[in-house]
This record gives sequence, structure tokens and C-alpha cells, in this order.
Amino acid sequence: MRRPLRFVSRRRLVGGATALVVALAGCRSPHEPDPRYRPAENVLEVIAVLRRHVPDDTYRFEPAHDFTGKNVYRASLVRIENLERIHGDALRSGNLEDVIAFAKGRALERLRAFELAAASYRRAAARGDALRREALRSAALCDGLAEAAEIGFDADRPTQAAPPVPASTGQEIAAYDSRVALLEALADEVRDTHYAAVVREEIERADVLRARYATYTRRTTPDGNVFAVSQWQRVSLQHRESKNANRHLLELADLYETLAREYVEAHPPEGLGFDPASFSELADATVRVYEMVARQDGTAERIEASRRLEAFLSFTLTIDRDRFSH
Repeated sequence: MRRPLRFVSRRRLVGGATALVVALAGCRSPHEPDPRYRPAENVLEVIAVLRRHVPDDTYRFEPAHDFTGKNVYRASLVRIENLERIHGDALRSGNLEDVIAFAKGRALERLRAFELAAASYRRAAARGDALRREALRSAALCDGLAEAAEIGFDADRPTQAAPPVPASTGQEIAAYDSRVALLEALADEVRDTHYAAVVREEIERADVLRARYATYTRRTTPDGNVFAVSQWQRVSLQHRESKNANRHLLELADLYETLAREYVEAHPPEGLGFDPASFSELADATVRVYEMVARQDGTAERIEASRRLEAFLSFTLTIDRDRFSH
């Protein structure tokens, strides 16, 4: 008895699919890695990925990630160095020395290794004519960025484990102003290039460092609390377009919360020195800024802001109970 055609076709279809799955599974041993995660086969493959992301605006958006989830600039640098290590002799005998050095400079500058980037660009300029002009220009810009990065206290600098003790806080703030002025001069030179994002990131970093320094020293300077708050407000306003905008608002809200808690410690609610209006001013500012971040959909900072807001509101309930309960 002949089976219906529909049944036969379905059987062949399922059987063909099963055979395809078996064939594909048999082509790869259990210990063979996924082809997507195999090492790069040549340096041009790595440079092509890096070149695609050179124009990225990393001031407004997070740096791109490669297929492994790593920062594309760091991953590209590591892969180039691995290829140099494995195929060093072959690369030295070829004509890619200037290309490799130039690509490493592009990756290093996005990782804030400006001195290393400048040195790599100069190697590229010395190895060939095609990239010499752009390499020397990039080296000079990286020199300027490296010079600016040395001005003022920076906790990420290995030679500075603790904030220096200047003759006055004003001198340190003036140093950050000089740093920003140098960077703004560079910004005028690099308008409409990929360096515009790099320079804006460095200006933002200088502004954040100034605000953090004001926060560190607020207890030892006249009107230190007011000045620290004004610095974080300045950062939040001037860098509204930054990828770190919500992070800056969180820093401001945390400072407001700290001031509110310190006020309660200095003026217990059950005492006569407690001023409800003064505490409410700090508490309202804290809640307002936390709520601004908590309303930002699709951001990691939203969760942080929501949790911190809940904790602070719980704290204010204890203040109300201590103040108004009988």
C-alpha cells in the first residue's frame, strides 16, 4: 500500500534535517573551539576591525565591544601584540611595520596611554612614507594630551598614591583650570576628527577630578560643602551629552545625601539645634536628583539610583519619627 505523498515528503524533510545536524556535528570534534573564537589569522583582519571603530564617538557612547565582549580597542591591541609575538620574523621582513605601529597608536590613544601612542606613531612615521604625515600629526596631539594628563592630581597616575598638599586648595583648582585650558586649545585643532571625542573625554575627566578634589577637601576649606556641590553641578550641566551623565548625577546625589546625614549627626533631631527647613533642603535635593536618574529607562544607573533612593527615604522616615513623635 502506497503511503500518502504528504507523509513521505514530511518524512524526507525531517530525515534531511536530522542528517544535516549530524553532519555538522561530526565536522567538529568535542574539544574544537567555536570558529568565531579562533585566533586572528592575519594582522590585516585585526586592523580592519580597529579601523572601523576609529571614528566612534566614545564621549557620548560606550566603546564598542568585539564578538568576545571585550573593549574593541584593548582587544585589538592585544591581538596585534600576540601576532607580533608569534609571527615577529615574518612581519619584520614584510612591509607592514608602519601599518602595525600606526594601528597600535590608534588603540593606545583610546586607552589613555598617550605617551605610548605617541611613540608608536613616531615608529610608524620612521618606517614608511605613506603614513608619515598623519602619524606625526597624531604623535604631536598625543604629546599634548599626555602633557595635559600630568597637570593636577590624578589618582590613576601610578606616581600619585594620595592627593598632594598644595599651599592652598585654590592652587590645585587652578591647576585643573590650566589642564582644561590646554585641552580646549587642542579641541580647536581637532574639530571634525576622531580626536574631538578623545579630547572631550579628557576635558570631562579634568572636570570630574576637580569636583572630586573639591569633595575631598570640603571639610578643610571655607564654604567647602557649597563649593563641592557647585563643582558637581557644573560637571552635570557641562557634560549632559556624555555617556557618564547619569554617573555624574549619582555623584551629586551621593554628596547631597552625605551632607544630609552629616547634618543629622551634627544636629540630632531630638535636640533644639535641629532645623527642619535646613534638613529638608538637603533631603529634597537628594531625592530630586536620585529620581532624575531613576527615571532614565535602559540604564544601569537607574537601578542604583532606585535602591539608594529607597534607602535614603527610609532614613528620612526615622528623622521624622525622632522629630515629631511624642
